[in-house]
Amino acid sequence: MNSRITAYATAKQFALFIFFWLPIIFFSLLLIYNTLPYFSFKNDFSFIRERAVLFLQPAYATCFYVHIFAGMCCIGAALLQFSSGILKKRKPVHVWSGRIYVSVVLLLGAPTGMYMSFFAKGTGAERGLFMFMAIAWFLFTLKGFTTILQKNVLAHKLWMIRSYAMALTAVTFRVYYLVLYLMDVELTQNYETSLWISVVGNLLLAEILIFRRSTKYLETFSILSSNNHKI
Repeated sequence: MNSRITAYATAKQFALFIFFWLPIIFFSLLLIYNTLPYFSFKNDFSFIRERAVLFLQPAYATCFYVHIFAGMCCIGAALLQFSSGILKKRKPVHVWSGRIYVSVVLLLGAPTGMYMSFFAKGTGAERGLFMFMAIAWFLFTLKGFTTILQKNVLAHKLWMIRSYAMALTAVTFRVYYLVLYLMDVELTQNYETSLWISVVGNLLLAEILIFRRSTKYLETFSILSSNNHKI
């Protein structure tokens, strides 16, 4: 019986890695790879050409490069945060990558994201969504940081799941955009739809994961409490 339970748990972890974490790792690294050419500081990228007037403003140009640098750092550092192997065997890696992630989000990523949201592509609704993302990313990360300082590990994990969900919108947006592009969806509609699905979808997935973790924690706590009462 125990061997069956162990085999089931192993198969479940393997499936989770193959169908969830492996795509996230692949598309995260792809995002980092595709971002690096921007630091040639050339003007022949479509994003820069579309916003040529904005890039004449030093404040916007500076925020753009700081933001994409922060995004690369956050996506890279976050990949190390959710590995149970690293947490158990290489805890200093988890701690220092977490410090990098939090510092970059609070000092660079979220503030520049807020500034750039005022000039975001799309309607007022899309600009409002970008503002929400920047504020939520900042607050979720700040709560994750303060809760670990208070030694509240469970709350820290839950808030960091929400924070990572916001960071990962940069990845999921591009996946949805590519899928809809292959389906011949009109570009403006594609952009807006991919953006909303990415943000709302990531938040819903984060809350589902949080609910499952919280339920599992409460079940474990209940079992331990009942055992203590029997003793």
